[in-house]
Amino acid sequence: MHPMLNIAVKAARQAAAIINRASQDLGAIKIRSKTYNDFVSEVDHAAERAIIETLLDAYPDHSILAEESGAQGDSENVWIIDPLDGTTNFLHGFPQYAVSIALKQRGQITQAVIYDPNRNDLFTATRGRGAFLNDRRIRVSSRARLQEAIIGTGFPFRDFAHLDTYVAMFKDMIKKTSGVRRPGSAALDLAYVAAGWYDGFWEIGLSQWDIAAGGLLVHEAGGLVGDFEGNEGWLESGNIVAGNPKVFSQILQTLSPHLTDSLKSKAAA
Repeated sequence: MHPMLNIAVKAARQAAAIINRASQDLGAIKIRSKTYNDFVSEVDHAAERAIIETLLDAYPDHSILAEESGAQGDSENVWIIDPLDGTTNFLHGFPQYAVSIALKQRGQITQAVIYDPNRNDLFTATRGRGAFLNDRRIRVSSRARLQEAIIGTGFPFRDFAHLDTYVAMFKDMIKKTSGVRRPGSAALDLAYVAAGWYDGFWEIGLSQWDIAAGGLLVHEAGGLVGDFEGNEGWLESGNIVAGNPKVFSQILQTLSPHLTDSLKSKAAA
């Protein structure tokens, strides 16, 4: 395992230990609402602190971009962190959430860890070295037809600007696939594409920390990741499509009639 990935795994496990302890007594957790339907708990903060401490202990000159504490430092090595992706699930005791950590070096994601503390599933990737689940190599599915595919997604929950567009996309996707799933953690959704459990995934308006690690996992598992027109820029715009190469192109075709100007690549640039 790459030494930097090793440190990221250590950080993810420390965050997970905090999350697991807290999950034993959900009633005791202090919660506040950041914006409408966007909750943060003291657990998110404690897990994030543990991650940042572990990473900066090993690499004091690296920068941080984290969901709760924002950006710090101006190194070309940036750790992109979501300490608890799926906070709403966690707060309800719904066991679908994960720790997500990615390293971006000179603008490129090079290391990725997504850890699911409920199933003890550790997804890891280093650029150019493949994607793994618990030390076993994973690959995207080989299903060739969208009609036979299971596709993951996430409903808009915070910003409803694109809700009507999304619902139109969703309707088409329901008709053209074997099923659409929405468990509530984008990081895990992307890990599932990498593992071949989903054939594809799409969502509107995610944040970098939701998708940085998952995007590399999919790429290293032989899949494709792009914005709604299949281009780069998905990390910045948060409009993302991922899938095995055949299903990826069919998702783009299905979404294409619904793209408003604000969802097209040039608007994101």
